[in-house]
Amino acid sequence: MNLKNIVENLIENFLAAGDLALKLREKGLIKKIKSDNTPVSNGDLEVNKLISNKISEITPDLPIISEETSENKDNLNLKDFWLIDPIDGTYDYINNLEEFTINAGLIINNKPVAGLINAPAKKRMFYSYEKDNAFEFSKGRTINLSNMKSKKSESLKFISYSNKVKPEIQKIYDDLGVKDNIRMKSSLKFCVVATGEYDGYVAEPRAYEWDIAAGHAILENAGGTVTDFDGNEILYGKKDLKNPSLISKSKNIL
Repeated sequence: MNLKNIVENLIENFLAAGDLALKLREKGLIKKIKSDNTPVSNGDLEVNKLISNKISEITPDLPIISEETSENKDNLNLKDFWLIDPIDGTYDYINNLEEFTINAGLIINNKPVAGLINAPAKKRMFYSYEKDNAFEFSKGRTINLSNMKSKKSESLKFISYSNKVKPEIQKIYDDLGVKDNIRMKSSLKFCVVATGEYDGYVAEPRAYEWDIAAGHAILENAGGTVTDFDGNEILYGKKDLKNPSLISKSKNIL
């Protein structure tokens, strides 16, 4: 399996999916509330269709698990598969904010080996395939995040999905010497840790595997780490597809 070819053949599709998401939003989204009381729009569904069709075309033998479809979610024996979150940060998407992302992570032997994340409103596209091959495409330039020099910071800046830091997360902050906590939505958190703009991201058990798979691959391939609170490796294809606790760190603080 040539991961480089697979990912590079998906980049244009992900850029097109970003353009589609923005175009549909400008036109006016059709919004619904799902059975789990979370929002979904026609943008989520159209983007899901666009990227899923392309992924199926390129890797026809690999199953796809997407947030927005029911296929393969009951398959407990998957080792090699795709995880797709067509719009992560739907609240931002439907409310004309910028931090939503389009995501796909490739899982091989239950580990994330490649990922693509497009943040179209930010005009930032991230992708990776294997160790030392993590990139950002922005403003017509491609930067290899793996080659960026690590820079030590006297005041560590971490990201979380909430302004209110829970006690178990504050303990980790105290142990690491984290001084600043910045709220950020969606899988963009992993990307800005991979670039070194921020030093890490911590979360208690929450969300699902499709929320983190692509970002996990990008950050690790850029030289960072992703573990649970006990330092254990995070694997994919779990029975309920739910995430454990999470500590991600940039290579700046390893």
